[in-house]
Amino acid sequence: MSDKIEKFLAYQGRISVICANTTELVEKARLTHDLSPVVTAAFGRMLTITAIMGNEMKNEKDKLTIQIRGNGHIQMMLATSNNFPQVKGYVANPQIDIPLNEFGKLDVGCAVGQEGYINVIKDIGLKEPYIGISPLTTGEIADDFANYFVHSEQRNSAVALGVLVDKNGVKSAGGYLINPMPDATEEDITKVEQAIFKAGAMSRMLDERLELKEIAKRITGDNQIKTIENNIIPVYQCDCSKKHMAEGLAKIGREELEDIIEKEGRAETVCHFCNKKYEFNKKELEDIVNTFV
Repeated sequence: MSDKIEKFLAYQGRISVICANTTELVEKARLTHDLSPVVTAAFGRMLTITAIMGNEMKNEKDKLTIQIRGNGHIQMMLATSNNFPQVKGYVANPQIDIPLNEFGKLDVGCAVGQEGYINVIKDIGLKEPYIGISPLTTGEIADDFANYFVHSEQRNSAVALGVLVDKNGVKSAGGYLINPMPDATEEDITKVEQAIFKAGAMSRMLDERLELKEIAKRITGDNQIKTIENNIIPVYQCDCSKKHMAEGLAKIGREELEDIIEKEGRAETVCHFCNKKYEFNKKELEDIVNTFV
């Protein structure tokens, strides 16, 4: 089953549901950054919610940036997305390895940390970008974003994010975001809460090869769920280029660039998001000084 995001309405339009399969996306991120299993689980969850929230934006030029800083071993994760959604990101400490938790599972909460914050920046074409900050509550990512939605976007949400990792890599990854509409009843919400409890882990449902619509039915308890959109393909894709890197070099200033030209005669830059290397010879560095600086 290929990566996909699908949107649904349950209970005659009173409950909004977004489900995502991001298995290939997370596996590409794992390979790109050579992530350890616990970092794969943590970063994969973050990339999944970034893809979901990125696709919620309306316009092609809109940009979402999410940063998580915690007091755990990972320290910092950053991800960005447009509304396609094309997602990319990087991790401060990609290869940490810590013991399993008391349930024999990857200890994402410990790796991320229970103290810290989520910082969400939405550049949607307004004079100033929207910035939302929310404290970490568990470090498990899904709970932290449910808390973020309540306190920063004033919407009660059910969030589930999961990544199943084995010795070969990512077996399954995905998540869902459920929001009651203004006309949702207490009965609707109770039914969804009971259905979520009964459905179990998102990564397990994906590993069982369930279609996203079937998952949406399970997590809402509504077999008459209506599909709104089902052709959204999230991808892990970096948009770096030599031109962007040249502009980055220009920001270090004329004096430092001229010092590099004199002492080294060349420079190499590496993209944080995809690890692609860009080399600049002496003439190219001189052109940067003359063009940008």
